[in-house]
Amino acid sequence: MPIVASENTATIALVLVALGILGWGFYRARPFGKLGILAWLQSVALMSPWLLFFGLFAAGIYLNLVAVLLLLVASTGLYIYLGRQLRKAASDTVLPRPDATEVKSQSDAFSAPESQRPPGPETIKIVTSSPANNESEIIPVPVEDLKAIKGIFGIDTFFATETIPYQDGVILKGNLRGDPEQVHSRLTASLEEKLNDRYRLFLVENQDDKPVVIILPSTNDPQPTTVSQKILAVVLLLATIATSLETGGLLLGFDFFNSPARYLEVLPIAAGIWAVLGSGEIARRVLANRYKVRLSWPFFIPTLQIGCFGAIDRFESLLPNRKVLFDIAFAGSAAGGIVSVLMLVTGLLLSHPGSLFQIPAEFFKGSVLVGTLAKVVLGSTLQQQIVDVHPLVVIGWLGLVITAINLMPAGQLDGGRIVQAIYGRKIASRTTLATFVVLAIVSLVNPLALYWAIVILILQRNLERPSLNELTEPDDARAALGLLALFLMIAALLPLTPALAGRLGIGN
Repeated sequence: MPIVASENTATIALVLVALGILGWGFYRARPFGKLGILAWLQSVALMSPWLLFFGLFAAGIYLNLVAVLLLLVASTGLYIYLGRQLRKAASDTVLPRPDATEVKSQSDAFSAPESQRPPGPETIKIVTSSPANNESEIIPVPVEDLKAIKGIFGIDTFFATETIPYQDGVILKGNLRGDPEQVHSRLTASLEEKLNDRYRLFLVENQDDKPVVIILPSTNDPQPTTVSQKILAVVLLLATIATSLETGGLLLGFDFFNSPARYLEVLPIAAGIWAVLGSGEIARRVLANRYKVRLSWPFFIPTLQIGCFGAIDRFESLLPNRKVLFDIAFAGSAAGGIVSVLMLVTGLLLSHPGSLFQIPAEFFKGSVLVGTLAKVVLGSTLQQQIVDVHPLVVIGWLGLVITAINLMPAGQLDGGRIVQAIYGRKIASRTTLATFVVLAIVSLVNPLALYWAIVILILQRNLERPSLNELTEPDDARAALGLLALFLMIAALLPLTPALAGRLGIGN
């Protein structure tokens, strides 16, 4: 009884925290009027199904799979509808402008930003009206190229007012006049027409959240994979094959490295792990080819615990926008996750007394997602101490762990890329730090979390470089899919509490 009471207290506390977050969001949204309320309602639409699901779950009321899917579909549909209303309201607010703003002279356009800019010291020297020979000494761009660059801007696209030296190129401040995607497309085409493929045009936000254009030489583009890196990729691939076979041996109760002749026994398990990894890689590369984005060779991360932690894929070309970043990241995890869930559910359906694996029922407490699916399919069988399951259950479970680890919202993991694509670089930096903190806490009881935290810290802690068009955000459907993927990641890695497992009838 004390355990159940504490679980109920924790559940009530979590619900109160969630309601507090929604209340705080409403308080912050009210000053923005209709736009703020619509944005807040989008958050409510996304959180409500999960609050309802876990609230009923904690109360001992279990929704079947159909009801959960209906909740998700309804929530996603409402989220998309509210997003359209939000965009419509935003356009109605922004579009009505005095006609005089579109016909101001060049001198007026230059002076307007100066009068609106808050006072403060400039950290970088700004060049606006210096002679050409003086500009060439300050800005690291040839004079003729700089003139051509300035010639691509206009009052109907981006009205440049200031030129600031930046790395090997320049930053141009000014006023964005039009849809970011269309403006970026027109400016890029004009730049290529004047200077061929020598420069890249980035449309991003500065620290004041105002649109700026950055022009950098194409020599700054990501570099292709070197020969030594390709050799490393092959070595890691061979190591992953070996660790996958060893994982299969450990699951079957023997050390494969000491008994390599028994490779036929471990091959099906290893092949299942390879199927999850391969499906994710194929999906990423199909999407990358569709968007004409080059990917490096995959650098797999072998481990004896689950065979492999996934693969690192580096972008070898600049991304056109954040939607492309989302699609490539989401495609890999979605493919691996779907293959894993299919194997898991198929394995549960094929499980029967006498199946190859005998798993303690306690193991199903290790994942909210797996435990719930097992309860739906196996039912009262989970009340036994030992549960006979088909090998596909174990393979699918391993695949879900691999996919969920790569969906953690940190750095250049798929989850980190998804967060960066939906919410931008500032939020992605914060979620990366939060992920490190959570992994550090979890590592006190699970050494695997510490290992993975070190891997992220060394190899994948940095965010992806900005895309060419950072201003155009992914649509609401992509945002909803991304949040769903992150929720399933949590559900796959989060263990069931003893009280919830008892209510589900898992174990004694």
